Amino acid sequence: MHEVRADYDDRTVTVYQAYSTAIATPAVAAGRFVEPFKRDRMTWIKPSFLWMMYRCSWATAAGQERVLAVTITRDGFEWALERASLSHYVRGLHSDRASWQRDLKRAPTRVQWDPERDLRLRALPYRSLQLGLGGSAVPRYVDEWTVSITDVTPLVRTIRDHLGAGDETAAAALLPAERPYPLPPETAARLGAAAT
Repeated sequence: MHEVRADYDDRTVTVYQAYSTAIATPAVAAGRFVEPFKRDRMTWIKPSFLWMMYRCSWATAAGQERVLAVTITRDGFEWALERASLSHYVRGLHSDRASWQRDLKRAPTRVQWDPERDLRLRALPYRSLQLGLGGSAVPRYVDEWTVSITDVTPLVRTIRDHLGAGDETAAAALLPAERPYPLPPETAARLGAAAT
C-alpha cells in the first residue's frame, strides 16, 4: 500500500528535511530557506518523520546533521502533488514508458514511494511519500508555501537516546502524530496512492 501520512491541521502540513549546519542555521534564523540553500536543485521533502530518520540515520549522516520540521501550507503541498509525476515507470498507471518519460520531464514535482520505517528503522509493509520539488516548485516552496522552519534535531537526539537505552515506549511517545492525509481521489489514482 502507498499512503501519505503526515502531521497536519486544517491549513498546514509538516514535512522534514535534513541539512548541514551551514544550510540549517540561516534557514531557522530566517524562518525560510536562504543561501547557501540552492534554489536551482531539486529538494526532497518527507512528511514521514521516521522515514527522515532512516534517511539521515538519526541526524548522524554526513551533511544531514540537522533535521528541520518545515511547516508548509496544505494548498502548496496539494499543488505539488497535483502536478507530480512518479519518479519511476509503473505499468498500468502509465499508458507507456515514453509518455511517462515526457510527463517526468515536464513535471515541476515528482513522487517517490519508499518503504515506511518503524522506530528501529526496519522496513514496514507499506510505502511512504517522498516529494521532489524542482523547477517552478522550488521558489513557491521557499517564498510562498513555507510558514515556519523549526530545528527538531534536539528531539531527534532525545528519541535516539531513548532507543539506545532500550526504552521504545519513551521514544514512541515523542514521535509526531502522523495520520493518513486526505488526497483528492484523482491525485491518489494518478500517483498510485491510497485515497482517504
